[in-house]
Amino acid sequence: MRYEGTIYRPPSEAGSLLIQATIGCPHNKCTFCQMYKDVKFRIRPVEEIKEDLLAARNYYGEYIESLFFPDGNTILMRTNQLVEIFEYAGELFPHLSRITVYGSSRFVNKKSLEDLTRLYQAGLRRVHTGMESGDDITLARVCKGTTSQEIIAAGNKLKEAGIQVSEYYLTGIGGLARTREHAINSAITLSQFSPDFIRIRTLVPYPGTPLYEDYQNGSFQLLTAHQALQEVRLLIENLECENSMLLSDHMANYANINGLLPRDKAVMLKELDQLLTYSADCFRQPHISRL
Repeated sequence: MRYEGTIYRPPSEAGSLLIQATIGCPHNKCTFCQMYKDVKFRIRPVEEIKEDLLAARNYYGEYIESLFFPDGNTILMRTNQLVEIFEYAGELFPHLSRITVYGSSRFVNKKSLEDLTRLYQAGLRRVHTGMESGDDITLARVCKGTTSQEIIAAGNKLKEAGIQVSEYYLTGIGGLARTREHAINSAITLSQFSPDFIRIRTLVPYPGTPLYEDYQNGSFQLLTAHQALQEVRLLIENLECENSMLLSDHMANYANINGLLPRDKAVMLKELDQLLTYSADCFRQPHISRL
């Protein structure tokens, strides 16, 4: 098995076999992101990917249940290529229950419903997609390369194909100036397609990124712990999703708030209200990455 550059995967894929299908990110312009800056985007040849899958089978055996294909936006590979590697993986690992990839709405929307249905039939069960925000002004400011309507279209198309949607919300990406709009408009966007998972992440500025420079010169104001919790509360309060699991499964978050929507909405809001009564000293201080 061969890997190039730093390999990133969602925390929920910690137990998955990682086989690199693409190198880097085809967009790679988000102002807050430091990932994939040391590599140029390219798609690995299918035969190389299949060689790595076979090497994994020879090393680990057939008892692989979950398989994740990095890097960023593997979903953009040609449908025929993805079907070939997914079906080959299924042959090598007969106990495989889940194949997953990264895929932003921009690149998901390049696939037809027929394409996505073929991918589901070949074994694709979940797409991790970094929405970050459903607020169009925030999306434009961080150069995300997509809009709220494109996010909604991609989410609905994936769900219609039977593929789970794991959507990421980035607390604080609107800064203090746009925290309310970021939360409410994200809730409105998410409620239009009820992703299977809504995963909370908290912004940590990374040196070398444009957003870090904005933070340093004072044009972007980072949220305090209480402000971040208030933003998450506003998001949850305005979510009208059906059977969406909200998860705070990342170490950067200020609180571990989890629950199924709409069933657990009141419980999660109560937990946040309780946390907001605690002194700021009870939480880690807003920080920047030292990496």
